Amino acid sequence: MKFLFLLFIIVPIIEITVLINVGDAIGAWNTVGLVLLSAFIGVNMLRYQGLSTLARAQQRANQGEIPGQEMVEGIVLAVGGALLVTPGFVTDVIGFSCLLPYTRKAFASRLLSQFTVIASQQHGASAQFYSADPFQQANKEDVNSRQVPGDVIDGEYERKD
Repeated sequence: MKFLFLLFIIVPIIEITVLINVGDAIGAWNTVGLVLLSAFIGVNMLRYQGLSTLARAQQRANQGEIPGQEMVEGIVLAVGGALLVTPGFVTDVIGFSCLLPYTRKAFASRLLSQFTVIASQQHGASAQFYSADPFQQANKEDVNSRQVPGDVIDGEYERKD
């Protein structure tokens, strides 16, 4: 939590400093133009890269595989897009690095190592994916029947009050 607090304090100070220095060097209107241009280019790159990632995810899902890498790349793309729309040059550099395929895949691989994808089950032409949530809280009815992540029990039940 301290990290996020420091991030929200330090990044704007760095951005303001860089914007002032660039404004002194090339002029205020040219700086505003560069910020708008980077946002425009970033949004167009985001659209192209997002559609490409979505197509790969659909292809993997149609093959019955879990598109875990593509889902995490989608998160990285969303973060990169948000950073590109944020005014400033430091956030633009980080945002563009989230959109470039090589660095995006590196970020996604690092993030994917933090997630656990458990199983996939296919019914007909569509696939359903399940993931473990180790922090999931059981509701009152399931307190005694809590399962360990990864255990799958297949069965039928009928509730009688």
